[in-house]
Amino acid sequence: MKPRLIWVIAACAALVANGGSARAQVTGRTVLPDASPVALTIDQAVGLARHNNPDFLSIRNNARNASLELRSAYGALLPQLSANLTGQYQQGGQQFFSGVSLNANSDVMQSQYSIGLNYRINAATFITPRVQRANSAAVDADIAGASENLAAIVRQDYITALQSLALSQLNDSLVANARVQLELARAKAQVGTGTLLDVQRAEVALGQQQVALLQARNQHNIDKLRLFQQMGVAQPPNVELVSTFSVSDSLPSLDDLLGMARHQNPGIVALRSREDLANLNVKRERTEYTPTLTLSTGIGGYTYQYRDANYLVSQAQTSTAAARSSCVATQEVRQAVGLANTLPACANLVFTPAMATSLRDQNSAFPFSFTPSPRSISAQISLPIFDGFAREQRVQEAVVSRENARYSVHSRELALQADVSAAYLTLQTAQQTVALQEQNSAKAKQELQFVQDQYAVGLATFVDLTTSRAAYAQAENDRINASYNYHKAVAALESAVGRPLR
Repeated sequence: MKPRLIWVIAACAALVANGGSARAQVTGRTVLPDASPVALTIDQAVGLARHNNPDFLSIRNNARNASLELRSAYGALLPQLSANLTGQYQQGGQQFFSGVSLNANSDVMQSQYSIGLNYRINAATFITPRVQRANSAAVDADIAGASENLAAIVRQDYITALQSLALSQLNDSLVANARVQLELARAKAQVGTGTLLDVQRAEVALGQQQVALLQARNQHNIDKLRLFQQMGVAQPPNVELVSTFSVSDSLPSLDDLLGMARHQNPGIVALRSREDLANLNVKRERTEYTPTLTLSTGIGGYTYQYRDANYLVSQAQTSTAAARSSCVATQEVRQAVGLANTLPACANLVFTPAMATSLRDQNSAFPFSFTPSPRSISAQISLPIFDGFAREQRVQEAVVSRENARYSVHSRELALQADVSAAYLTLQTAQQTVALQEQNSAKAKQELQFVQDQYAVGLATFVDLTTSRAAYAQAENDRINASYNYHKAVAALESAVGRPLR
């Protein structure tokens, strides 16, 4: 049994020497041969989030509306063109027009077209494109701010997932360590240098460590789910987070960071764009005191057709016959009194078939044989004088909005200075904490190795060994948390400044 005891002691010492990195050698993750791991870097995660996060995409859609509003503002500088085409059917019968009764024994069909050109211009027409350009710039700044906020969240979630992965790997090594200690306790019990109580304690320690490993793995899976939720895509199987980070001392000074933040932070840039937009809105509202010029012109035409093609013919025949009878009666009277007359000429008042054909042709204009309407051009200048103080109200509302925008910028500048300073101090503290925790972890590892060697030769109890292992586990856990909290602090400072710092 002595060789077995020596092998167990050597394995335990090697595991402690490797620390948290000895995860795959003992209880490494099982990867199916046909399942290739999917590598995901932090930059890829940010890129996927910007292309798939639904909340961010809904904000990015505002740029389309802003672009259309800008085009519409420029379109207001051009005249408006409209075209109309109408058709009408009127049943025959008695009608009244201006109090006069009109009778039509035939149904009537009418059509009409018009092409109108209207141009309306005032001072607001020229300033509106500037307003919409400012609005478009403000929307772009809002999108940039939302993009950076999303990137900051994804980076934090990515680092959190790496942190839980490191803790899971640490628990992997601790489970392996507990197994080795259980084997050591059993070996010592078999050779008479240990007790069954030590074996039972080792079994309990192994079970507790396995529970901690299950919880750590579950937390890592949850953190990855949260990460992919922010990315807006489904989590693929066997995904691996492959980005690595290092602790660095090379950072700009606080004054440099504050200067960069004032010019590059997306939030402050967006608020300044909103302030510019508010200034232009005040100018636009004040243009309502200026006159407006309106010009209108156009062309048009109409058709008028009786549905009964013989209606005009019968009217013309009746009118011709009445004219001939009147002519005969008049000329006969003149002849009777001995005056000169043109009685033979009355016989020439006849309705010919050619006249009937011409009337039928004229009655076939519907729907597109238009008769042109007279052209017209109108110009109007209007000056608003009093509208119940509505104009004054809009101007004051624009002024209040401008003042509120200025207050928002100033408030954000104060908050930005506090946020950057706090993030910088947090980063410095995190950097110092990493150095201290690395020292604590190294000392705890040496202590565990020493107590383990002492326990193997019977100079230490299992309680001493359990205590040292717990101290090492806590120190290594604190080291991992301190390291990733440092990286989170760097990400928070980058988010506050508005640009990468490493």
